[in-house]
Amino acid sequence: MTTFTLGELAAHVGGAVVVGDVGRRVEGIKTLEDAGPQHLSFYHNRRYLQAAVESAAGALLVADPAPFSGRDLLVCTDPYAALAALLELMHPAERPAAGVHPSAVMAASARIGDGASVGPTAVIGARAVVGAHAVVGAGCILGDDVEVGEGTVLHPHVVIEPRCRVGARCILHAGVVLGSDGFGFATVGGLHRKVPQVGIVVVEDDVELGANVCVDRAALGETRIGRGTKVDNLVQIAHNVTVGEHSLLVSQSGISGSTRLGHHVVMAGQSGAVGHITLGDGTVVTAKTGVTQDTPAGAMVSGFPSRPHKEWLRATANLFTLDALRRRVKKLEETVRQLGGKL
Repeated sequence: MTTFTLGELAAHVGGAVVVGDVGRRVEGIKTLEDAGPQHLSFYHNRRYLQAAVESAAGALLVADPAPFSGRDLLVCTDPYAALAALLELMHPAERPAAGVHPSAVMAASARIGDGASVGPTAVIGARAVVGAHAVVGAGCILGDDVEVGEGTVLHPHVVIEPRCRVGARCILHAGVVLGSDGFGFATVGGLHRKVPQVGIVVVEDDVELGANVCVDRAALGETRIGRGTKVDNLVQIAHNVTVGEHSLLVSQSGISGSTRLGHHVVMAGQSGAVGHITLGDGTVVTAKTGVTQDTPAGAMVSGFPSRPHKEWLRATANLFTLDALRRRVKKLEETVRQLGGKL
């Protein structure tokens, strides 16, 4: 097993300093509870201070060395970002060998880039293109004319429907479906007639989509996920939605058709947005919020129907005082009744 000194780790992170033994060697990173003397662990949230103080870890990755007198420390301004860099160094992801598995089914006109890997029982349609060093996992299905960019990783059972495009260095986790039909029906005489969905899905570079994310193809044109966006498990993105660059969509959130998100928008868990609205750049939608109207850039909204976050906090605080207020009013009414005409 490869080991690293704290000095080597500090140099790899950049801007980090070692407090204690620069030459101390560690062989991996573990949680505060599981780490032993041979491990590095990390502390970045005050609620875990006691666990960090009591941890048996040989060294700690921290922002503030003050609570950890006498410990070997790797100190940096952003431990969580440093953790990402160190995990990549110490626990590198394994990539499958290049080549096409014998059980894969690939159209003669499909093109596979240098160093790409196609796993067991994958299906790749006519004229599909898989970029160099991309990974198509076991059981994936790529329809006709699909494009998958260089270095992108498709985990098992990803489905990319015909003509949809995925950029470079993306990660699509198991069960992702790109390009299923948008939910479009014309109701006439009580019957629901399907409106053909003939557009595509475009996923730009450096996007990550969690397990079982569904992105519907556009009715016309494109459904587009902007560069650098990260999407958690079980998120629904409807037809003709545009998600701006570097947005974060947390588990079980959903976006209805033709809604547009600016860049760096955050939608927290189980939040949703109705169709045909615009969420301005940097909007934050808190958990379980239903957005029903446009939001300006930088807005934070909460509740249903959504309201500015501070207004919602005040309304919620007032809600829990209503019962006491009701009792006070009832008492006042009784007092007035007893006084009768004596006033």
